[in-house]
Amino acid sequence: MGMRETSGLPGPGGLDVLIFQGRRHFYEGVGWEPVIFPALLAHALGVSTLLLTNAAGGIREDLQPGDFLALSDHLNFMGGNPLIGQGPHPSIPRFPDQSKVYDPGLIQKIKQAGNATGQEIKEGTYLALSGPAFETPAEIRAFASLGADAVGMSTTPEAMVANGLGLKVGAISCISNLAAGRNSDALTHEDVTRTSELALPRMTRLLAHLIPALAE
Repeated sequence: MGMRETSGLPGPGGLDVLIFQGRRHFYEGVGWEPVIFPALLAHALGVSTLLLTNAAGGIREDLQPGDFLALSDHLNFMGGNPLIGQGPHPSIPRFPDQSKVYDPGLIQKIKQAGNATGQEIKEGTYLALSGPAFETPAEIRAFASLGADAVGMSTTPEAMVANGLGLKVGAISCISNLAAGRNSDALTHEDVTRTSELALPRMTRLLAHLIPALAE
């Protein structure tokens, strides 16, 4: 989801809102271009703020299915980087700084929107893998020791490109399952989908409060 400031145009709080439904994943085997295309399109349309959402496995002990996690940092374990080669856009520096990929001001607004809608928004580090296999318990133990709080198969490439283009980036993970080894149940995509669908009304309320606040 991308936002740009407007003057006299329709949109909540003086914003035009560009919404992407769904995303392409690196595990589909079609390369980086379809994965990062939304970030490039948003930039081309004058978007200044990109808000990403995903479903993720909870590694940190306090994270439970249905929780929302505002990303403050990430670990790229996807086995590749969308900036390799000539780069996807001439405006992206050869060696872009990633000290603050996820804008601290946006993190605070996400938390404030959570408070306003009666939802606790936790904060943490997301670890991105290529997938499509779920992680092993040994991998999850290793990721936890590296500081990962949640794990998934998306978001990081788009965030890297958008950050390189100068956009403010925010990201919210819906914890859809406990990561491998945190319980005895097998991981299934159906469980991830079911939890995400149950959390959708709460995410909708969160975004409905958050988007107008971005115009402030």
